[in-house]
Amino acid sequence: MNYRKFGNTDLTVSEIGFGSWAIGGDAKVGNIPIGWGPADDEVSANAIHAALDAGINFFDTADFYGLGHSEMLLGKILKNNNQVIIATKVGHRNINEQIVLDYSEKYILQACENSLKRLQCEIIDYYQLHSARVSHLQNGECIAAMEKLKVKGKIKYWGLSLNTFNPVAEAEFLMERRLGDGFQLVFNIINQRALPVLKNAGSKGYGIIARMPLQFGLLTGKFNAKSKFSETDHRHSRLTPDILKQSIKLLESKVWPLAESVHMDQTSFALSFILSLKEISTVITGIRTADHVLQNTNGIKKLSDDVVNFLFSLSDADLKVLMEAIETRG
Repeated sequence: MNYRKFGNTDLTVSEIGFGSWAIGGDAKVGNIPIGWGPADDEVSANAIHAALDAGINFFDTADFYGLGHSEMLLGKILKNNNQVIIATKVGHRNINEQIVLDYSEKYILQACENSLKRLQCEIIDYYQLHSARVSHLQNGECIAAMEKLKVKGKIKYWGLSLNTFNPVAEAEFLMERRLGDGFQLVFNIINQRALPVLKNAGSKGYGIIARMPLQFGLLTGKFNAKSKFSETDHRHSRLTPDILKQSIKLLESKVWPLAESVHMDQTSFALSFILSLKEISTVITGIRTADHVLQNTNGIKKLSDDVVNFLFSLSDADLKVLMEAIETRG
């Protein structure tokens, strides 16, 4: 495992991080699935131990994943482990079976205490506002809460997990004011919308977490048009047969031949592309099993500039249509 500095902080993180959304298990708010389907805690525990053995030291979660279950499981296994770095998030709530965004100072301060209890730690290494928008940042309460938590020694650093669709405005708001320490953003072969933010933030010393590196699993090469997802898996409404058919056709014609030419499997190729950017601190892959750890940590290597530049050119109308179709479902 290789390691990188997280921006201007004193944190050194593994290039591959453990995305802990899926281990939260089955969860719904009302009729809306907010997880990745069923999860077995014993299997998840084995995956966490396998990650540690592989040199992964960065674990990303949120208080909303499994409505607290993801944090609780990580806390049970990682307590008293001073070698790991834990990042969690705040801002999403379940109120009367409705998803509510709450970035008030009062809520954030209390939510942090709740996360600390579930994680069984005294301080959170990196605390993130979970998809806060410009209006929330302008209000100022969430920023005041983060700074207060830092002064109190409840968190070391804080940042913003940017929304998927238009990450620019929120990132610029913090960068212009030199607030926060990092950003989490969506970035992968077929979704490069955050590239300008990534470059700008990296040049200013912010740590960068790349999420959704495999685009809901599309970039693993394991799906076909008949792949099915449980009703408690958010991909049930996102990755419809039509979307799967479109995406597989595009990947097989434009991307996978390139992976074959450099003798790499699809997952390693997708992760290697992201890690070719020096601004990236860590890539968090969704991990459910010990096998996933091996798949996501083996075979990663530096890609040539020609390969990287070709992948940066994948911005034609077909791919844009595909991304919009994926993002507007579910």
